[in-house]
Amino acid sequence: MAGNSFGQLFRITTFGESHGEAIGVIIDGCPSQLTVDLDYIQSELDKRRPGQSKITTQRKESDTVKILSGVFEGKTTGTPIAMLIPNEDQRSKDYTHNVDVFRPSHADYTYQTKYGIRDHRGGGRSSARETAARVAAGALAKLLLKSQGIEIVAHVSSVGKINAPNVDISDVQEFINQREENIVRCADLATAEEMIEFIDGIRKAGDTVGGKISCYVKNCPVGLGEPVFDKLHAELGKAMLSINAVHGFEFGSGFAGSEMLGSEHNDIFVKNHTGDISTITNYSGGIQGGISNGMPIEFKVAFKPVATIMKAQATIDSEGNAAEISGKGRHDPCVVPRAVVIVEAMAALVLADHWLRNRNAILS
Repeated sequence: MAGNSFGQLFRITTFGESHGEAIGVIIDGCPSQLTVDLDYIQSELDKRRPGQSKITTQRKESDTVKILSGVFEGKTTGTPIAMLIPNEDQRSKDYTHNVDVFRPSHADYTYQTKYGIRDHRGGGRSSARETAARVAAGALAKLLLKSQGIEIVAHVSSVGKINAPNVDISDVQEFINQREENIVRCADLATAEEMIEFIDGIRKAGDTVGGKISCYVKNCPVGLGEPVFDKLHAELGKAMLSINAVHGFEFGSGFAGSEMLGSEHNDIFVKNHTGDISTITNYSGGIQGGISNGMPIEFKVAFKPVATIMKAQATIDSEGNAAEISGKGRHDPCVVPRAVVIVEAMAALVLADHWLRNRNAILS
């Protein structure tokens, strides 16, 4: 199946299904002699793994990653890096009810029609389980970016109609500490409590709810991104929209910018006390002309409600006959708490790729 690879110079290919033996990723193009912190990579996977709280799926996976190649004595060798994550808690019997029935808003019908065959066990390749491989690769990309001083952080900024106020990202570690103090991963603790209570009520009612994740990139150098078809915001948009359940992406002022005047929206350039050029406002979201301008990159990602609900719904079977289906198995009532690290990972993959591409932009 095509479409399983992402990136040009820092390139990943993921493999595996939700209920197969394992999932994994091949990373090609990572520079040699990057120190690989396996504990850090595992800690990133722990943020995405299932079964971590009452508001996430109760599937029990340790998501223990094993590096099979491309690393020697704790450093990358410049050769392809293979990472494997075994599936440990498959319960395929939970999906026998939808062998011949299409679940509403899932990929069942589209996969069946496109390929003439589908893995009905948890959605197979279309399952969000695949994103664990992206998180593993993204953690390595983060280590590469950290070596250049580039930091990526995100948090849950809304659940349903509950919106968090703007948060301070000046101290990245403090931001992360605040976020990790609560199971919904919102950096505003008062809003987090409200979100948790709301999600738990939705879970008990057998329903699901969506939300938004806000992501910030600090210390990104000027010049990342290409001028026409590979604009940095276009690449980030593609990356985010490739994540399961994502239905929206906006950067900088986003859709609100369409309601502003140019005199309000323009980011005025100034030279700061260090002699560097910056802008007074950041409606551009750190990207102008498709290229990073040195200001913090800011974007939001909107996730729809999880499609599996514990209520009866009308549908059709593979023969086109009317049918009824209700969700079974273990599913998230709201996906955004576990998706924070996925958003960060995909952003890191985009930025690592463009950081490598930008090294060839000027003859030195």
